[in-house]
Amino acid sequence: EALCYIAYSARLGSQKDLGSNPPIDTNFVSSSLILSMLQATFPLFIKKKIHVTFLCFRNFFPKRTKELKSAVHSAPGWKLFGKVPPRENLQKASKIIQQEYEARIGRTCKPPLPSTRRKNFEFEPLSTTALILEDRPSNLPAKSVEEALRHRQEYDEMVAEAKKREIKEAHKRKQIMKERFKQEENIASAMVIWVNEILPNWEGMRGTRRVRELWWQGLPPSVRGKVWSLAVGNELNITPELYEIFLSRAKERWKSFSETSTENDVEGVSVADREASLELIKLDISRTFPSLYIFQKGGPYHDVLHSILGAYTCYRPDVGYVQGMSFIAAVLILNLEEADAFIAFANLLNKPCQLAFFRVDHSMMLKYFATFEVFFEENLSKLFLHFKSYSLTPDIYLIDWIFTLYSKSLPLDLACRVWDVFCRDGEEFLFRTGLGILRLYEDILLQMDFIHIAQFLTKLPEDITSEKLFSCIAAIQMQNSTKKWTQVFASVMKDIKEGDKNHSPALKS
Repeated sequence: EALCYIAYSARLGSQKDLGSNPPIDTNFVSSSLILSMLQATFPLFIKKKIHVTFLCFRNFFPKRTKELKSAVHSAPGWKLFGKVPPRENLQKASKIIQQEYEARIGRTCKPPLPSTRRKNFEFEPLSTTALILEDRPSNLPAKSVEEALRHRQEYDEMVAEAKKREIKEAHKRKQIMKERFKQEENIASAMVIWVNEILPNWEGMRGTRRVRELWWQGLPPSVRGKVWSLAVGNELNITPELYEIFLSRAKERWKSFSETSTENDVEGVSVADREASLELIKLDISRTFPSLYIFQKGGPYHDVLHSILGAYTCYRPDVGYVQGMSFIAAVLILNLEEADAFIAFANLLNKPCQLAFFRVDHSMMLKYFATFEVFFEENLSKLFLHFKSYSLTPDIYLIDWIFTLYSKSLPLDLACRVWDVFCRDGEEFLFRTGLGILRLYEDILLQMDFIHIAQFLTKLPEDITSEKLFSCIAAIQMQNSTKKWTQVFASVMKDIKEGDKNHSPALKS
């Protein structure tokens, strides 16, 4: 408003009459009039302070903001200090823009005709591959004849390569399906033999050459649990009723542990040790075959696995629970009923090798490791020396394999096949399988150092196949100077006992 007064007074040419002039109603002063008045009165001020003046000008007339905006759009505009007159900025539809563009470049807005250029090709690669054959837009230089021929040749090469790759993948899929069908047929025929001939005459046929060869090829899943139970046996004479007794005892202790925490000893085992075992069971169950989602909390076999492990801690308090047991029990649960799985589990852990490992009998474990190294040096001497150069001992990788019977280290179906032959040959096959794994990856391991070897053997590749592994296992000879595994193990035990006597303080004194 002050600017209006000053401009109006200066326009009249009388500064002294400023007070006598009537007040100006700014609501009726047009923007063009004010700007023309200011431009005529203060040309230098307008040039230097245009931004400040314009901001002040906008703030002085808040009531006429909408009217000013409409005036700017409707007026033809003004060229103040080189500004371009305002132009209508209406948004156009995308179709209109496209039509204008096509009209400008000389095209009509017609739907594209279907291309007949590549109709004769039996194989069509990705659409982006064929872009090399397209003509350039009309606003760009056209392709030369040589360039077009080169692009055609490159396209034909890409098509041929893609077709070759597709044929190769299709052949691979066909081969896999063929092998799968063949395997299913073999399993079906083997199941008939096992059900009708072998199982009814188990004691008389289990040791025959035919059964052993059939056993090596893998047990049919439908009879696997039954054969495992028969092969493991039941030397402990555990009955389903006995399992229910220990299971109920375990459930009672789970409930009463908080109440009996003040007791110092229960059946020779401290309450703290039992509580630690129960907590370890809960933790290990959640980590048992996590990809299957059947043993975790809420899964169909969570309670069954928890019951078997809890019942075993009550059945064998001297052993308790050891990490790795959950994997063995889980594999048995997948193939047997609950009570039968517990019977097989308890008898399996009662075998000399498993009992030595799960009771952490260091002297016996060292004897097994020493026997393993004898056959390691006999079969894989180069890799054996490589491990020796890094002081890499068998306990670094064998403990995890033996504790879980390879069910954690190998794919589940492959681990079950290892279990098949383990039930046939006993503990010897566990160490033979370990040598088979080392033989399978011998070339890779020879290029690794200590840390990478330990990491590799702790987590084996997931793409390992049963055919490759069992071919390597078959190549391992479990015989050293006409001595078999049991004889070598017995000689190792004898040597260690004699060494202990020679180094005992009583004999030295």
